[in-house]
Amino acid sequence: MRELTYFIACSVDGFIAHKDGSHDGFSQDEKYLADLFSDFPEMVPSHFRDAMGSPSENRCFDTVLMGRKTYDVGLKEGVTSPYTHLKQYVFSRSLQTSPDKNVELISTDAVGVVSSLKREPGQGIWLYGGADLAAALFEHRLIDQLILKVNPFLMGAGIPLFAVEIQQTALELTDRKVYDNGVLRLHYRLH
Repeated sequence: MRELTYFIACSVDGFIAHKDGSHDGFSQDEKYLADLFSDFPEMVPSHFRDAMGSPSENRCFDTVLMGRKTYDVGLKEGVTSPYTHLKQYVFSRSLQTSPDKNVELISTDAVGVVSSLKREPGQGIWLYGGADLAAALFEHRLIDQLILKVNPFLMGAGIPLFAVEIQQTALELTDRKVYDNGVLRLHYRLH
């Protein structure tokens, strides 16, 4: 069975974006990003891959899941297919059609679709964002791993890691990396 990894940046107080969806405060340090993208080249959006000289092969993931608000960040800039090197799914109850033929729109039964994806052969599945989507998948025990890029600032308020209250869950720390800019990359396995 394929693993689903919720891999996301957050503030120290657990927010993944400001209430308006903006990401001010998250590190854009070149050395940190170069290291992160070296370890996870598939996380580099397609329109930056050539410019950054990213490897063409995916190391960990071949599928990305995005909530509508996460997808909207690139869409506002005219990017309709942010990860052409991955199978892309956008989960939305409000979009009527996908803005791009390479992005599959899922409007119902997110849990069923993701359960089915996990049973297919292939590499891992990257849950890129969507606090609502993360909460639904967590509730049905579909998230196997959590990788947090904890940025050294307090946001105070915003969009949390999970959109609703979740049950207390033990985590096993499986890897970690500390960057000079203060970002911590923490890898956890969910029990």
